Amino acid sequence: MLVAIFLLLAIGIVMVFSSSSYAAMVAYNDVFYYLKRQLAWAGLGLLFMAVARRIPYRNWQRLVKPLFVTAVALLLAVLVIGVTAKGASRWLGLGPFHLQPSELIKPVMVLYLASYLSHYRTDLSSWRGVWPALVALAVVCGLILAQPDLGTAVVIAGTTYAMLYAAGANRRHLVVLALLGVAAGLAAIVVAPYRMERLLAIRDPFADPGDTGFQTVQSLYALGSGGPLGVGLGFSRQKYLYVPERHTDFIFAILGEELGFIGGTIVLILFFVLFWRGLQTALKAPDEFGSLLAAGITLMVAVQVCINLGVVMGVMPVTGITLPLISYGGSSLLFTLFSLGVLLNISQHAWKV
Repeated sequence: MLVAIFLLLAIGIVMVFSSSSYAAMVAYNDVFYYLKRQLAWAGLGLLFMAVARRIPYRNWQRLVKPLFVTAVALLLAVLVIGVTAKGASRWLGLGPFHLQPSELIKPVMVLYLASYLSHYRTDLSSWRGVWPALVALAVVCGLILAQPDLGTAVVIAGTTYAMLYAAGANRRHLVVLALLGVAAGLAAIVVAPYRMERLLAIRDPFADPGDTGFQTVQSLYALGSGGPLGVGLGFSRQKYLYVPERHTDFIFAILGEELGFIGGTIVLILFFVLFWRGLQTALKAPDEFGSLLAAGITLMVAVQVCINLGVVMGVMPVTGITLPLISYGGSSLLFTLFSLGVLLNISQHAWKV
């Protein structure tokens, strides 16, 4: 698992530099601008991962309430004093850096659910046992949607649903929750015209390649240009301001163009190894809390990967979800590595049993 994490992180750093160098030169007159920031966040993230790996995972259960309250408070703060960019208020300014509380709430929500579901597992056959988890989900997703950030809300909702399933919630209740989730998602799309445009663009992005289908079309051009072996590292044409968010949301499109089908497949295999090992850890964990925590962290990352790849390949609407360990982004990388550090600690205990 650790090898897969390091390889994905290394590939991500290389691709961040390759995909962002031209944009960095245009915007900041420094081709290394994004690379230097990504290296700084990666170094801090690796430190967080190393610390989390050494802390016994059971210790986090005692910190569930203060961590959850703090994370929710930061989500509230974003709505009041947050930094607004591209029509969304998702960041808190910390000097030269920006912290994204919605990235913090993802592992904290997993921690809360693992603690609650492991403690009240026998009550999950009734609605009474499920309601506390649903209330927490509603509060968190409500605050995130207010930013607005539908993509992160979908990740958290999907992870919550998967953890309820893993914990043994009533199957009929899960069907009802799935239907309610779909209805809520459609409602969130209907009330925002730009989301509806993105959803409709999936059917035929080439019908409006200069507007609603632009991001998807440019992403598909990049992937198609790569072929089996790619055009070569650093030789992408689509990164020259054609593919939007080339070093964040659509970095896999540039990776596919430069490294080809084979390079993209290698990345997918590394993610598969990470997910497989994470789920094996969940199955072998020495207690219920560790099992659900390992499953939650693994599923949280897996949901993000699936959504990001779905967007890049044009089978899902654009959501703004980055590719874990690969995309540029400080808060995302920091809290992903921290979460994986916790997973590594559970793994150490699991394989001793």
